[in-house]
Amino acid sequence: MPGRDGAALHEAEHDGGEIGADAPDHVPRTAWAHGSIVPRRLLRLPRHPLAWALLAALAALVATPLASLLAIALRGDPELWPHLAAYVLPDAIVTTALLLAGIAVLTSLIGVGTAWLVAVHDFPGRSLMTWLLPLPLAFPTYIVAYVYADTLDTLGPVQGALRWLLGIAVPAGSLLPEPRSLGGAVVIMSLVLYPYVHLAMRASFQGRSAVLIEAARLFGASPWRIARTITLPMARPALAAGLALVLMESLNDIGATEYLGVRTLTLAVFTTWLNRGSLAGAAQIAVVMLIAVAALIALERHARRHRVVAASSADARTCRRVPLTGAAGILALLACLVPVGLGFAVPFGFLLREVLTRGLLVGFDPDLVRHIGSTVMLAGAATVLVLGLGFGGAFAARLIRRRRAGALLGAAGLGYAVPGTVLALGLLGPLVAVDEAIGGVVRAVTGHGAGLLLAGSAAAVVIAYTIRFLAIATGFAQAALTRLPVDLDDAAASVGARPRRVVAAVHLPLTRPALVGAALLVFVDCLKELPATLLLRPLNTETLATYVYQFATRGSFEEGALAALLIVLVGLVPVIRMVRLADDLDPDAPLA
Repeated sequence: MPGRDGAALHEAEHDGGEIGADAPDHVPRTAWAHGSIVPRRLLRLPRHPLAWALLAALAALVATPLASLLAIALRGDPELWPHLAAYVLPDAIVTTALLLAGIAVLTSLIGVGTAWLVAVHDFPGRSLMTWLLPLPLAFPTYIVAYVYADTLDTLGPVQGALRWLLGIAVPAGSLLPEPRSLGGAVVIMSLVLYPYVHLAMRASFQGRSAVLIEAARLFGASPWRIARTITLPMARPALAAGLALVLMESLNDIGATEYLGVRTLTLAVFTTWLNRGSLAGAAQIAVVMLIAVAALIALERHARRHRVVAASSADARTCRRVPLTGAAGILALLACLVPVGLGFAVPFGFLLREVLTRGLLVGFDPDLVRHIGSTVMLAGAATVLVLGLGFGGAFAARLIRRRRAGALLGAAGLGYAVPGTVLALGLLGPLVAVDEAIGGVVRAVTGHGAGLLLAGSAAAVVIAYTIRFLAIATGFAQAALTRLPVDLDDAAASVGARPRRVVAAVHLPLTRPALVGAALLVFVDCLKELPATLLLRPLNTETLATYVYQFATRGSFEEGALAALLIVLVGLVPVIRMVRLADDLDPDAPLA
């Protein structure tokens, strides 16, 4: 009976079995499995060995540097760890915890508040604010830190203007809080990172169910009580996801924290490795960072535990926006303008002014052209590799349809949670081991060594980028593929189409927008990546990020303003695309 066979098929798939292995050669396996000639004893589908191999390779690609890092830490000098535990780690852990806590609080306040205003209310300038609020994401945190540290310095233009207004002739001290401090780092980094929370919360608020809100109003609930008991609790998973991204980016940062004098764990790894020449010590600190990353992931998953939010299938209407007029509308506009102005307009204006006043467009450094070429080459190569592996892994997991396949794909995406400094440290061992193996083969054949082919080359940087940003491609691909009914795959297979043909003819055309979005985001993230590039780039090779960093460490950041502006301008492209995606979720219902 077809119904009984379909139920048996469903049951067999959930038990981990595969169906159709005994089908005659002239009958497609899917048709044999799903048609009326299915035997009572359901057998297994092909195991898809290539798909399994790809997923296993992706998981191993991320696991290998982490395993190498643990090995380096365990082989380290046993007398070194007590020194680190006594004199380095306590201060670094406390500073890192305070930095992350401060950034979490401030980004939540800015992100949730602005998202609530633009998603729930309508006020003059709201449409413009929906485009402007995410723009600080185009800035790397280290560039904004350089800008504010220079402009708010005691001898900077802001305090100079204040002294002129107050009639103070000679600087007798700072008139403003010191930006080169823990508090300064919290504020400056939060101004760049709050859009992660804003976009996540905005999407959640825009999807509020009108059914729940209207039911609460019938029982006399005030707007504040509805927000506190319904809207905000339902948006908690979105807040957890946004904060997880914020904290991962904060933990990965090295340029801003170093320039602002904040001694975090990431900076401790960097200085222990390069300045003190202790690879084992750096690895031991990096293991502590991995524990912190694991704790952040666990907290994020715990926050979303057993919290599945589903709209009513009977009435899927979303809430209409509430108009704000008069003083309330003006205050809402000002509340949105402040983070946009401080997080984007001020740094962008500073860079543009420096480029124009210093004549950097006309008399720019000739080496900058070469550095732009290096940046584009490294980012482009990594983007192609990330897209191929990420979308290939997502297609493989869809083909296999097993929980273990999904687990392998999830493991492959954990690289994004690993800070670039830690990743670079863990990659050294495997890269050197591969170089030695290749050198041994070449020496046996030719009698001459091959030298270092991966370690210390551009390939090392590309590999680091691939591991770190693979999660972006897999996330985009999975989100796009979940919108495609599995019946499409089954229909193609029922007429004898091989998986390769299904991917080329069905999946790729339908997931092309996601492919383009992932490519833009990966490319820009590669442009902005600083820690891994600093530690793994070949000698005499600079990217735009390291080029700006070199000027900042010499105290002449303004001379690198053109390179910084180029990074920002390119970064605006994926940010605008993300805004368009978020805007598609905005309800078109007329205002209440």
